[in-house]
Amino acid sequence: MSTPRTGAPRPFGRALCAMVTPFTATGELDLAGARKLAGHLVAEGCDGLVLNGTTGESPTTTDEEKTALVRAVREEVGERAHVLAGVGSADTRHTIDLAHAAEQAGADGLLVVAPYYSRPPQQDIEAHFLRVADASGLPLMLYDIPARTGVRIETATMLRLAGHPRIVAVKDCAYDLLGSSTVIARTSLAYYAGSEELNLPLYAVGGAGFVSTVANAAPRQLRAVLDAYDAGAPAESGHLNQLTLPLVTAMMAAGLPGTVTAKALLGALGLPSGPVREPLRPAGRETADGLLKAYGELLAASSR
Repeated sequence: MSTPRTGAPRPFGRALCAMVTPFTATGELDLAGARKLAGHLVAEGCDGLVLNGTTGESPTTTDEEKTALVRAVREEVGERAHVLAGVGSADTRHTIDLAHAAEQAGADGLLVVAPYYSRPPQQDIEAHFLRVADASGLPLMLYDIPARTGVRIETATMLRLAGHPRIVAVKDCAYDLLGSSTVIARTSLAYYAGSEELNLPLYAVGGAGFVSTVANAAPRQLRAVLDAYDAGAPAESGHLNQLTLPLVTAMMAAGLPGTVTAKALLGALGLPSGPVREPLRPAGRETADGLLKAYGELLAASSR
């Protein structure tokens, strides 16, 4: 067991998986499959599971399905891992309702995305997060992903939000390492990389870890990068990180959403996944074969 770095807050651990939502062959919520996948991911080294996020197909699952998923995973993993529930929406009242339901279902924390589509100004984004934080007893991880929401949580806004006692973390998909480094230096917010290519760079400037789609398939390999860094072996950490890049590229940078590629690879590995819900479409056989090849090469290289 490596010795963790001191100073960096980690309210939800280091290695978090943005878990897919398994469905049955007919497209219904597969709670048995979700339990099995959650148990597998925790056994493979995940400190936490983030449910009902982008990878979890939150736009196409009902409120009832979201709550049932949180409850089932909480029951499965017990206290072995943190369970975070995605509760973001474009509607503040709806977000608060989802937060209350997730809290009652046993979540440890909430992933709250910036309100999307309406493109509110910064003062309204700030007010949205504060309303949710005030309405729930759970800690919040803010989700900054402007490519999907159309809005940034700007650095000055983040610095102000850090003053709320229940706003404790950020899932960072903003691709602004300077802004993230500034907030890390000036606050106690725990920054989690939400883009796998930034897992190690963000960690090196004081980040807390990652929330990863690729971790559905390769949690142990992604965690090993952080373990090596914590053990005082940055060169080894960099090497291990490089080994993950072909799979990261195949899953996250080949033109398909990460949900689609994660489910295709999990299915090929015999793990619960099931189909994606429309408007997403499943990956083709050639894509699935390519993902399986990249995964096999990572396993082979990691075992040398």
